[in-house]
Amino acid sequence: MGARESISTAVRHVVPPAGLTRALAVQAMVFAVGHGLFQAGSAVFFTRALGLSPAQVGLGLSLAAGASLLGTVPLGGLTDRYGPQRVWIVCLLLDAALFATYPFVGGFAGFLAVVLALATTGAATGTARQVYSINALRPEERVTAMAYQRSSLNVGFGLGALISGLVLAVDTIWAYRGMVFFIAAVYLVTAGFVRRLPRLPEVARPAEPMSRLAVLRDRPFLAVTLLSGMLTAHQTLYLTVMPLWILTRTDAPKTLIAALVLLNTVLVVLLQVRASRGADTAPGAARASRRGAVLIALFCVVLPISGQTRGWLTVAALVAAATLLIVAELIESAGTWGLTATLPPAAQRGAYVGAFALGSQLQFLIAPAGLTALGVSTGGWGWYPAAAIFVLVGLAIVPAVAWAERTPRLGATPESTEAVTPVP
Repeated sequence: MGARESISTAVRHVVPPAGLTRALAVQAMVFAVGHGLFQAGSAVFFTRALGLSPAQVGLGLSLAAGASLLGTVPLGGLTDRYGPQRVWIVCLLLDAALFATYPFVGGFAGFLAVVLALATTGAATGTARQVYSINALRPEERVTAMAYQRSSLNVGFGLGALISGLVLAVDTIWAYRGMVFFIAAVYLVTAGFVRRLPRLPEVARPAEPMSRLAVLRDRPFLAVTLLSGMLTAHQTLYLTVMPLWILTRTDAPKTLIAALVLLNTVLVVLLQVRASRGADTAPGAARASRRGAVLIALFCVVLPISGQTRGWLTVAALVAAATLLIVAELIESAGTWGLTATLPPAAQRGAYVGAFALGSQLQFLIAPAGLTALGVSTGGWGWYPAAAIFVLVGLAIVPAVAWAERTPRLGATPESTEAVTPVP
C-alpha cells in the first residue's frame, strides 16, 4: 500500500461518511466542546467564581453521581415514552438554561440544586442520544457510527480543554462567567443540530406497558450490565489510579501524566473506528469485551514494573502500560456499544440502555477508592489480584451474553421498521 492509499485509509477511519453517521459525529463534537471546557475548568469555577470550598464541591458532585445512578432507569423509560429525539432536545435546552444560571448561584444550596439537575438531564441525554443512534441506523452501521461519534467527542474534548486553558490564563470572575455562558450557547447549538436530525418512525409498543423499573428483573441482562460495567474501570485506571501511581511510586516526571492523556486522545481519534470492527453482533461484542478485559489485566501486570525502574526505563514501562490500557479502552468500548445495540428490545430500548449504564456508574462509585487502595496503597503487589479480577470478568462475560441472548427480554415486541423519515 502506497503513502497516498495509507493516508486515504487513515482519513476514512477519522472522517465519518456523509449522511446520518456524519451528522451524529458533528453534533457529538460540538457538544463535547462545551462538555470538555467545563470538565477542565469546573473545579476552578466552583471555587473561584462561586466561592465554594473543595469539600462542598466534592460533596455536591458525589450527590450528583448518586442522583444520576438512581435516575438512569426511569429516565430511560421517558425516552421510550416520548421518543429519544424529543427527550434529547428538551434535555439539551434544560442544560443550556441551567448553565446560564450558574453565575447567579448563591451559596452551596444553589450550587447543589443546579448540579443535581444537570446530573439528571445528563443521564437522560446520554440514554436518548444512544437510543436515537441505535434506532436511526441499520444494525450493521450502529457500532461504527458510535465509534465515529466517540472519535469526534475526543476532538471536541480537546478543543474544550484548549479553551479552558485560555480561561484559566485570564483568571478573572468575568472570564469564568463567560465560560459558562459560552457552554450554554454550545448546548443551544447542539439542540439545533439534534432538531435537524431525521425523525424516527414510532416503535411498536406492547399492549400492556412495562413498568419503568421492570428491567431490573431481567437477571441475564443485569449480569451482562455489571460485568461490562466493571470493564469500564479502564477510565478510572487511566485518569485517576495511574496518575497517582506515577506521582507516588515512580521517578517519572509529573509532565508525563499530561503527555499520556494526550496520547489517549490522539489514539482514540485515530483508531477507535478501526478497533470497533466485528463488534456489531452480540457474540462479537462479547468477544471484544473479553479481549478488553485481558488487555486491562496485562496493564495491571506491566504497570508495577515502572515502580522498580529508573529514568527512561520507567518512562518506557509507563508508556507501554498506558498503550495497553488505551487499546483495551478502544476494544471494550466497541463491545459495550455492540451489547447495547443488540440485547435491548426495540420497544423498551430506553429503559434497557439506561439500565446498562448502571454497571459503569457503580464502577465510578467503587473503583476509584478500591483500585487505588489495591494498586497504589499496597506499593504494587495489589496489581496482581486486580489483574486476576479482570481475567475472571473476561472469562465470565461471553457465557453471560450467551445466557442473555437465550432469554427473552421483558416487554419485547417484534422489531419495527428501521427506516428513517427525514425532516422536511
